[in-house]
Amino acid sequence: MISELPLFTHYPPYINILFCVFVGTIIISLFYQLFFFSRLAFYKEIQQKESEQEWPGVSVVVCAWNELENLKKLIPLLLKQNYPHFEIVIVDDRSDDECYDFLLFESFKHPQLNLVRINDTPDHISSKKYALTLGIKAAQYDIILLTDADCLPESENWISYMTSPIRDEKKVVLGFSPYKYDTGFLNFLIRHETFYTAVQYMSFAVAGLPYMGVGRNLSYRKSLFIQNKGFHSHLRVVGGDDDLFVGEVANKKNTSICILPEAFMVSEPKSTFKTWFRQKRRHLNVGKKYKLRNKILLAMLSLSQLLFWICGILLVSFQAFIPFVVIGWLIRTIIQTWLLYRIARRLDESIEWYTLPLFDFFYTFYYMFIGTWALFTKRASWS
Repeated sequence: MISELPLFTHYPPYINILFCVFVGTIIISLFYQLFFFSRLAFYKEIQQKESEQEWPGVSVVVCAWNELENLKKLIPLLLKQNYPHFEIVIVDDRSDDECYDFLLFESFKHPQLNLVRINDTPDHISSKKYALTLGIKAAQYDIILLTDADCLPESENWISYMTSPIRDEKKVVLGFSPYKYDTGFLNFLIRHETFYTAVQYMSFAVAGLPYMGVGRNLSYRKSLFIQNKGFHSHLRVVGGDDDLFVGEVANKKNTSICILPEAFMVSEPKSTFKTWFRQKRRHLNVGKKYKLRNKILLAMLSLSQLLFWICGILLVSFQAFIPFVVIGWLIRTIIQTWLLYRIARRLDESIEWYTLPLFDFFYTFYYMFIGTWALFTKRASWS
């Protein structure tokens, strides 16, 4: 019996259980750090040389709903992309802000710009998926590159880098879309949470277990979309046009990632906690429909983080096993911070090493609050 071991004889059983759970969370955390995250920390980007490129045609698809001001910024940058064969498909999804007139005028000026107008959305499908489906069907090229109207490419080589891995058996490329740096605690949370989410889905993809991507920077073949019948299996789900679709079609052989800074798409962050919480609630509701394997892996990672802090705080408050708690905290924090900061140097340089343990603590309360909210929420809206 554990309670009969010399180390455990000084404390009541519930304290001993707390300590065992605390140690278990450290072991689980180190497994994820060393088995998954380390792969991304030491990942070597493979890009074909320009002379070896086939330069296949690419269709950039953007869905817009009342995004006039954002499109005025995005479209000129897309038109300047350093790529020989591409088109831009803008889906105007029931906009009433003069967006259609602007896009119509731009399409006359630029033959590369194609406009798809939506006046009504069927009741049996989410509006975003309907817009994306029409945009992808209207695309003339097999390689589809997705982004949102409120994003801006980091370089003129965005198309080239995000589609270069799609060769031979590779059919899906997962990109990164960081949020713009700003002051304030909300921006701190948004940037770090986006970074940590990218660490997870990219690390899992490198390990051969891709489960999601982000629609702000995602590429795949149109033929793959057609073969999968598009979003047929989750038409009514609000969201999931990126993560649920990728979770269905991506596998170890056909999926690649792109973490070159020139291939990033920078997004405008939410400005209020209310709008951010609404966005996160939608994402977590979609997460309920992940494959069982992916839900278990992600749940174990989240639960280990949550219980690590809860058990650690309780043990310190009870003044029990304090030297071991401190040693365990140091081991986990040093390894995790080292790996995540190494990844941050490649994904988001606005994240400093000393903010990572702080975010790890705050993220615990994020799990508790947002997770509980999503658990008891049946439906979320697209915003």
